Amino acid sequence: MQTLKVKLEPTPEQVQAIRETMHQFNAACNFVADKAFELRTANKIELQKVVYYPIREQFNLSAQMAVRAISKTCEAYKRDKSIKPTFDPDGSVVYDQRLMSWKGLDLVSLLTLEGRIKVPVVICEYHEPRLNRIRGQADLIFERGEFYLCVVVEVAESAKIEPIGVIGVDLGIKNIAVDSTGEEFSGDGIETVRSKIDNLKADLQSCGTDSAKRHLKKLSGREARFRRDVNHCISKKLVAKAKDTSSLIALEDLQGIREGMTVSKAQRRKQHSWGFYQLRQFLEYKAAIAGVPVVYIDPAYTSQECSICHHISRSNRPTRDQFACVRCGFSGPADTVAARNIAARVAVNLPIVARFFVEPQAPNTGEHHARQFIGG
Repeated sequence: MQTLKVKLEPTPEQVQAIRETMHQFNAACNFVADKAFELRTANKIELQKVVYYPIREQFNLSAQMAVRAISKTCEAYKRDKSIKPTFDPDGSVVYDQRLMSWKGLDLVSLLTLEGRIKVPVVICEYHEPRLNRIRGQADLIFERGEFYLCVVVEVAESAKIEPIGVIGVDLGIKNIAVDSTGEEFSGDGIETVRSKIDNLKADLQSCGTDSAKRHLKKLSGREARFRRDVNHCISKKLVAKAKDTSSLIALEDLQGIREGMTVSKAQRRKQHSWGFYQLRQFLEYKAAIAGVPVVYIDPAYTSQECSICHHISRSNRPTRDQFACVRCGFSGPADTVAARNIAARVAVNLPIVARFFVEPQAPNTGEHHARQFIGG
């Protein structure tokens, strides 16, 4: 499964109808949240008995839209029952197959408080071959003055390759990713953009004028969109290289690694701001679609081990960027050496790990997916 973000192009009259529906839907969610918190229950069936008729009457929602509002609220409340969830007036509206239908690939019918409306859809070359495989519900969202549908589609996976090689990938801060072939995805340009955005935000916040506040609102989410785009580009290139060379992708299992690391105050933001988990998610689902296996190894000592004589020592890293083995004298870029060690640890087990494939991981589903771990 894959989620596509499709842009809508409603008329001014349709915009008004959609916004009113969105506001009433989220107001109903807040009403349900009050009852859920009062009764201390996230059981949809029990809550529906209490709130179904009141929200239909007070918020003028259709029967199915009322059910979807109850469901959305219960899912939010389940995540943390110690607090009452609140919903923004412009929060997402959940549309299922009873509330939404596609009229070809460039038109979608949506239910609003004023009835059904047919809204034009912007179709690009990437979306077109996938939209005929739409499954399940979609979320209608409002971002920066535009409406989008986040639709779930089935994506046909390529035949799984029989790997004959391994591409190890070392993730980091200065270099976002370095693979065992020596290709680097530098973080220098990325840090320049992030610093520019941070400095601009600081200047605008200190200014405090209405114009500055409007500018700050426009900047909201810019870094997240930039990070997402970079992670998409990196993961796409790595998966394409692995498929072209009939290789599997090997990564370090870095879950929880930040909790055990101590860095200087100046490095703290860099350490915690980049979306390594997001990059891993993108690698996993793109690899699954391409039929490329992904495996994980224990990250212990991959940056301190010599890829020639396998001597492990902190002294092998005289600087952050340089590796120089104190035993055999081998030297090279530290991140490339680490990536080669990752690949080597998997290569010795290649006949075994070739049978393990990571399934694409959908964000926020809470589903657990099998991984193969290789000890160092």
